[in-house]
Amino acid sequence: MVQQVSEIKATQRRRAGKGGARCIRREGAVPGIVYGGGKEPEAIALDQRELTLLVARGKFLSTVFELSLDGSKLQVIPREVQVDPVKDTPLHVDLQRVTPTARIRVNVPVRFANEALSPGLKRGGVLNVVRHEIEVTCPANAIPDYFEFNLEGLDIGRSVHISAITLPEGVRTTIINRDFTVATIAGHKIEEEPTAAGEGAAAEGAVAAEGEEAAAVAVETAEGKAPAGKEAAKEAAGKPAAGARPAAAAKPADRGKK
Repeated sequence: MVQQVSEIKATQRRRAGKGGARCIRREGAVPGIVYGGGKEPEAIALDQRELTLLVARGKFLSTVFELSLDGSKLQVIPREVQVDPVKDTPLHVDLQRVTPTARIRVNVPVRFANEALSPGLKRGGVLNVVRHEIEVTCPANAIPDYFEFNLEGLDIGRSVHISAITLPEGVRTTIINRDFTVATIAGHKIEEEPTAAGEGAAAEGAVAAEGEEAAAVAVETAEGKAPAGKEAAKEAAGKPAAGARPAAAAKPADRGKK
């Protein structure tokens, strides 16, 4: 699909430079310049509201406009737009003169069709767009509006290349001799859950740790705690049992009897 030419109005600026640009902005206009086409550059002024709407519409830098400049009309293509970082409004615009037969370099946006007919996307895959725009050279009066790629039948792991579409007559990509990738269908990453084998390994590790602990206790007992146990047994044997009567003291021998 070829773009339709839109009209944009402008007036000539008498004063150039920063001072003239500031004066134009105070009047509610946007300063700009028109160059190329074998003619001298011209300083122009455009309506701020109209230009803001055109920029917000999208594809501004890849659209050919018919510039109405003080009664005369010529075709131009925007090459650069400076935007206020706070207000997001245009501050300056550069326009290049073009002829209908001139070849120009532009970026053409990419679209995708039949996403519902892609088995990979149905299974939870993700469309990974590698190139949102494709740079091409083409006649100024035959700029494609967009390139559309068909996703029907594509499964996870498949790629979409530039060879999947037929370029219009006179349109050539700036990347040559290579069937470059436009998009891929990637699988959805799922976090792995702990398996039964992993749980069994963890249980075996816990049992091994308990066995090592028991072995350490046995070594400690063999080295120093066993004698202490024997001494305690001797002491217990030397003490009288509970409730037993104390043994009678031995009588001294009678030395006076013969």
